[in-house]
This record gives sequence, structure tokens and C-alpha cells, in this order.
Amino acid sequence: MKPYHIGFGREDLGSNPPKMVLLSGEPERSRHIANTYLDNTRLLSEYRGLTSYIGYLSNDKPILVATSGMGAPSISIVVNELIQVGVTQVIRVGTSGSIQPHVRAGSIVISQAALCRQGAANDIAPQDYPAAADPFLTVALVQAARELKIEYHLGITASVDTFYEGQERRESSANSHLQGWLCGITEEYRNLNILNYEMEAGALFKMAGVYGVAAACVCAVIAQRIEGEDIIFDSKENAVEKAIQVALKTAQSFS
Repeated sequence: MKPYHIGFGREDLGSNPPKMVLLSGEPERSRHIANTYLDNTRLLSEYRGLTSYIGYLSNDKPILVATSGMGAPSISIVVNELIQVGVTQVIRVGTSGSIQPHVRAGSIVISQAALCRQGAANDIAPQDYPAAADPFLTVALVQAARELKIEYHLGITASVDTFYEGQERRESSANSHLQGWLCGITEEYRNLNILNYEMEAGALFKMAGVYGVAAACVCAVIAQRIEGEDIIFDSKENAVEKAIQVALKTAQSFS
């Protein structure tokens, strides 16, 4: 029986099913990875916009590329169902906003753990359950970035449920009035040496811990929150491409 949301099952993956998935929030990014970098790519499903592909790396290793959608509730469904079809290794290839002056737009962040402020994640494990990345996958991402000579930052990520209020956006939001406890939250996180905001890694890391799989996260930095709230589109394409290249090199080398 096929899991309901991802739209494909084990029987669709052939006799040598992939164990690793590259997971992106945007279906366009999943399509780009699959069609640009993989061989013998085959579309598995487009149900609910959660596009998924199977293909092969240059060393003939099978791999999935899938779409998680935005936020913890969506990624929790997709990852649960990917594990049901046999996935044991997940690399999130995402985007994020820097909250540290030295983490520049155009670079990448590799998350070693996440401050997890996500309601969906609390359904998976208690609030104080650690949201930690797999150390071996994470080291492999770092090694790949070094070999590719890509500027990277390794550290803690803040995973939150909302793009506007939760990341203390006022000027670009329809709602400029934040709850009191959110006022100054970005500076507080900066002082805790947190590198960036994003919306999925915390829930992913908790799921990996509870379900007994390996998960890691590499994000393109496409906003610099020291300077402003907006996405820096001039840097986005190049930064995303760097994150993809690091994830693919890791996937190819990781056993």
C-alpha cells in the first residue's frame, strides 16, 4: 500500500531501492536537482505538489529527491512516509536567513543542531528532547564543503514555525505588532550564538532521533537579518546551487 501523501510506495523503487533522500521545501528545487544532476531520473509523484523523483548519482548509487513543503507539519508527514518506503538517510537542502554578521548572504549553513520552537515537533518528542543532526552525515557535509571550497558555517539553527512573526519580521509583514515575548528574540538568539533562522530542521532532527534514522541539514543563506528583512534575490540562486552541490557530493560519498 502506498503512503497517502507522497504518492509512491516501495514497489515503485525497483530492486535496488534508495536509502537516501535529498529533501527540499520547494518543488522547483527538487525538480532542478533531479533533472540537472541525476541520471535516469524518473518522476514518482506530483500529488499535492510534493514532487518526488528517483535517479542515480554518477557512481550509479540510487537516490530520491523529494519535496517537503513548508514548515514542520508538512515535513513531519513527508519524512514519516519516506521512512515507511525504506529511507534511512535524509539531507535537507534548504534556505535560511542569517542572524549573525559573519554569516554572509551567499554562503551556506550546516546545522549541527537546532533550537526547536515548533508545535509539530512537540507531537513527535517532548520540548526538551534534543534536536540534533546526525554527526556522521554532518561531518560529511563539512568535508564536502571544504573540498568544493565553498564558504560554510557550522553551528546551531533556530527552527521556528512562522516566517513572519516567529522570525521577528515587522516591516515586511502584514502584522507589525508582535507578541511581547517575540520582541527582541532575534538579538537574544544572536547572543546565544545561533547562526540562522529556518522552519524545518528542528522537527526533522527530532524525527530522526525518535525513528532511528540519520538526518542532516544544509541551507543556503538568502537573507541577512542584520541588514534587513528581505530575501536577497541576487544571492539566492548561487547560494542554493552551493548547498545542492555540497549535499550531492555528500550523498555520493556517504555509505
